[in-house]
Amino acid sequence: MAENKKILIIDDEPDARAFSEAMLTELGDFEIETAKNGLEGLQKAELIKPDLIILDVQMPVMNGFQVFKELRRKGITENIPVIMLTGIATTTGLRYDAKDMGITLGSEPNAFIDKPVEPDEFHKTVSQILGL
Repeated sequence: MAENKKILIIDDEPDARAFSEAMLTELGDFEIETAKNGLEGLQKAELIKPDLIILDVQMPVMNGFQVFKELRRKGITENIPVIMLTGIATTTGLRYDAKDMGITLGSEPNAFIDKPVEPDEFHKTVSQILGL
């Protein structure tokens, strides 16, 4: 059941945060927190210990890769599932996925979704990770 599941959305783009929040609302009654940069997101993750983190890659202060590495390094957040969202392929033409992150950072996120995000893919991924 989606009730009482806490989800943290970390993204510097207000429209992307609103989109993710709207997509989550369609799935269930989650407690949703947001952060507008990587450092704020990392601090909130440690404070609220969400059931899932939706993490953008390209952000100010700390990028998503740095945040992910810190999340996995700290005992309090190391097991929180993470969905990485990125527009890297759109902006640079370079493809990057969970396996690449595992090679680069030593740990893979639970999912890696390219922007623009397809709602059906988003719903399916979140549902699988949270066991809905």
